[in-house]
Amino acid sequence: MATVRVTTADGIGLHVYVDTPDVSHDRSSEDVPALLVHGLASNARLWDGVRRALYESGHTVAAVDLRGHGLSDKPDAGYDFATITADVVSVLDALGWDRAVVAGQSWGGNVVLELAGRHAERCAAIVCVDGGWITLSSLGPWEVVRERLAPPQTEGTPRAAIERYMRQAHPVWTDEAIEGALACFEVRDDGTVAPHLTLERHLTILRHLWEHEPAQLYPRLRTPVVLVPCDDGSPRVESTRTAVAAAEAAIPDVRTVWFRSSHDVHAERPDDIAAIIREEARR
Repeated sequence: MATVRVTTADGIGLHVYVDTPDVSHDRSSEDVPALLVHGLASNARLWDGVRRALYESGHTVAAVDLRGHGLSDKPDAGYDFATITADVVSVLDALGWDRAVVAGQSWGGNVVLELAGRHAERCAAIVCVDGGWITLSSLGPWEVVRERLAPPQTEGTPRAAIERYMRQAHPVWTDEAIEGALACFEVRDDGTVAPHLTLERHLTILRHLWEHEPAQLYPRLRTPVVLVPCDDGSPRVESTRTAVAAAEAAIPDVRTVWFRSSHDVHAERPDDIAAIIREEARR
């Protein structure tokens, strides 16, 4: 694995993990690379298992820490969809990729949907992992959504306590997935953590997501789309089914793969998600 630093059009540095198989791997000349985009308040390391699975199958793959997240720069501005998708294009340019299969999870699913709407020529396909159809305005006014979805206070919590909570909440996750989730936090000298994404920037992104209307993009998409919704057994799955059905009816080239899994299916079932991305790259 290599890491590269990509500079965006407005001078922001993005941290990118890149895996390029050597010639000993069985690679298809028709394969296109894959770019992995994380969700809100997440980071590129949650894709470690998917990256590994793709690399081991001979596939070139990269994962990016979006601005404000992980090891990337953390400016106060540029968290709207136009700027974030321009950042993703900057990554594709820096890697020398004319196009890629671009997969995004949760908020990242909406990001890659927007990317396909704005820059279809750069997307061989998009894979929307439990996101892409998120329409927060359906939950009510911004003030209601802000209060309901504001992140919990974790700053100052010992890292060991965060890890213990994650292992209890996700008993089927591997150590690789747990370490990826812990990479959402900066660890201070005293052993406590602070999220890489500050509360103010988190809420700024949430506001842009509340304003985002993915349904307006559906009929205009000219990129193959794979929807990967998750059924976690909670009441939310009914609204997910309704939203996915609307997307299926409006997107010209779409297929859907349901998983019985938590929201973070890319961390929980990385080999299965990698298989979907690999299939799109070879279609």
